[in-house]
Amino acid sequence: MLQRTLFLLLFSLAPVASSLSAEKCVLTGNWTNDLGSNMTIEAVGNKGSFNGTYYTAVSSTTKKIELSPLQGFQHPLNNRQPTFGFTVNWTFSDSTTVFVGQCFMDKEKEVLKTMWLLRLHADSIRNDWKATMIGTNTFTRLKLQE
Repeated sequence: MLQRTLFLLLFSLAPVASSLSAEKCVLTGNWTNDLGSNMTIEAVGNKGSFNGTYYTAVSSTTKKIELSPLQGFQHPLNNRQPTFGFTVNWTFSDSTTVFVGQCFMDKEKEVLKTMWLLRLHADSIRNDWKATMIGTNTFTRLKLQE
């Protein structure tokens, strides 16, 4: 009976032990999303701040798409799957996008699940109703070719 109890106890703790040894999801690096946009997140500072760049694959403007800066924060720093937020200041249009999301470890690969708000420039308050768009993106780590 004691052997069976020990076996059941060890068997029930196995999923906990494997989740404790799982790797930490790290924001730093190169990412691509489901639309083909690419971003680079530089090192996350000791207070959670980070900078980077974003190159979108989609745009509603007729202007040439350019690399745009991003700034953000990760919270909490000691979490294995942290939440984060960042703002992209589009250099080629009069718009700004804010992203919020969480970094997940999914079968040994990192995935960023995000929701965003894009604020376009409205030429008058009467047109304010159509100046904000909302959406979601899933990012995966971009593997550099060797």
